[in-house]
Amino acid sequence: MSTETKTAGSSDSPASSINTESVRAIAKKDFQDAVRSWLFWGLSVFFFTLMAALAGFLSWANPDNFTTISFIALVSQVCKLIIPLIALLLGWKAIAGERETGSIKVLLSLPHSRKDVLLGKLLGRTAVLSLSLVIGFLIAMVAVAFAVTEFSFTAYVAFLAMTIVYGLAYMSIAVSLSSLTRSTTMAGAAMFGVFVLFYIVWNSIRTALGLLMRRGYIEGVSYTTTNFAGQQIEPTRLPDWALFIDMIDPGNAYQNTITLFSSLSSDRIGTSFNEAAFPDGLPFFLQDWFSLLILLFWIAVPLAVALYRFDRVDI
Repeated sequence: MSTETKTAGSSDSPASSINTESVRAIAKKDFQDAVRSWLFWGLSVFFFTLMAALAGFLSWANPDNFTTISFIALVSQVCKLIIPLIALLLGWKAIAGERETGSIKVLLSLPHSRKDVLLGKLLGRTAVLSLSLVIGFLIAMVAVAFAVTEFSFTAYVAFLAMTIVYGLAYMSIAVSLSSLTRSTTMAGAAMFGVFVLFYIVWNSIRTALGLLMRRGYIEGVSYTTTNFAGQQIEPTRLPDWALFIDMIDPGNAYQNTITLFSSLSSDRIGTSFNEAAFPDGLPFFLQDWFSLLILLFWIAVPLAVALYRFDRVDI
């Protein structure tokens, strides 16, 4: 009895400890499987084609005012959609597929703990997405540099780096959910629910709250500003708590952190706010550095929950 209790709950037991060599071995195998299936190279070609095609389109549509900033502003909107889709698809069967086929038992019969399997799968799938992004973006950088009127290497690399972090956030959510489901059907339903929640529902929250405010169900915050005709007006903005809810969406956090790390001066890519609406300065949760914390939150918290729960579920 005491031995079983220790195995289930003690962090010193083989079942719950983390072995970096085991994590590395599982991640390496996961990545090699992706390379052998051409998944890695397919994603690399996809990202290169996407970046080059958008650069060509913008160069044709707006040849006189096409800068790195305007390019990133468009591509970040596209990546805000496709990165979650790719990450959720990559993480969908990461562990649920192993549990469904029973191969997870074979994997755990080797000197790997459950935490090793979870972390290894996360690192392996993240490596597939991250390295394909690096290859696709860096090759496409040649086309972008020729297409834009003003190329900023710093902004471009910062955009790539934050896109990788954004992908890691969704990969953490995907692999964590995959570890908590018994079948790929349940895992697929969970992935679909996550995408609907963050990309459709959350993107509609601000519009819905604004509508409720205009109809008097939510008390807004009035402030004084000047319109284009030089006249003073008194518009109303959403209260701070409503803006906070909007800002904890991973997609909004992703776009704001691009601005933070690329030092884009006054050319914002993320959410912009009228300074007159905040006479005492922007609240901390509307500042770019807090958006980075939001992304880190979506990486760490799902993983922490999964590490705790997966160690205790019945395989």
